[in-house]
Amino acid sequence: MKTQLLCAFAAVLITGTAQAQDGDASAGESLYAQSCAQCHGPEGKGMASFPSLEGRDAEYIKSRLTTYRDGEKVGPNSGLMIPNASKLSDSDIDNLAAYISSSFE
Repeated sequence: MKTQLLCAFAAVLITGTAQAQDGDASAGESLYAQSCAQCHGPEGKGMASFPSLEGRDAEYIKSRLTTYRDGEKVGPNSGLMIPNASKLSDSDIDNLAAYISSSFE
């Protein structure tokens, strides 16, 4: 029974990791340059009150962008992020997450 639970847990982890890599990082790079770099910086280090994206994994990025797209406030920059994220498709979010999580480690 413990072996089955361990295998099931491992399958969930593997599946979650695979889903995190679903986006196209090249498409995400282009979108990042157009829409994100002005505030988060070309290297994702953040600028002024805009946070760094370094070390953020794909699931975190997806979660935050989806939350903003849904119009939910997360923090002091929500007023800026909500209108920007409202234009993003699921594919855009996947692509941005793939690019950010693999580029700003």
